[in-house]
Amino acid sequence: MSRPKAAAYRGACACGWRGSSYPIQWDQVEDDRLDDLDTSGPYNDWSDHIRTVDRQTVPLPAQLAETMDRLEEQLTTLAEQAPVAALKAVAALERLTGHTGREAAHAALADELSWETIGKALGLSPGKARSRLTSYLLRS
Repeated sequence: MSRPKAAAYRGACACGWRGSSYPIQWDQVEDDRLDDLDTSGPYNDWSDHIRTVDRQTVPLPAQLAETMDRLEEQLTTLAEQAPVAALKAVAALERLTGHTGREAAHAALADELSWETIGKALGLSPGKARSRLTSYLLRS
């Protein structure tokens, strides 16, 4: 007896969004190896969704966004060339983001923003926004 096979696949997002279904042509998939499947359709759907959500979120200041892009590039390179140094940098960032996240979460709550407003600004559902802020508040 064989396992049932999926009829289709689609992109999905943590916010609950689900993309269009793409049928799986099992006769064109060698040895049932799904890693050979062309996932460009669902990936493009997901990318479009992320761009739409991003346009609706609170924008980051351009200088900060550029700094974060440069930091990501540098950390990626460092992880390849000096992984332990990259881990040290990540630990420092975790301390920094923990403190800043906690301060920002307290400020957002003090502003009495609704979970819907916070969620939309972050590109999250209200429930996930509440969970995110709670996790920031609980960091030490």
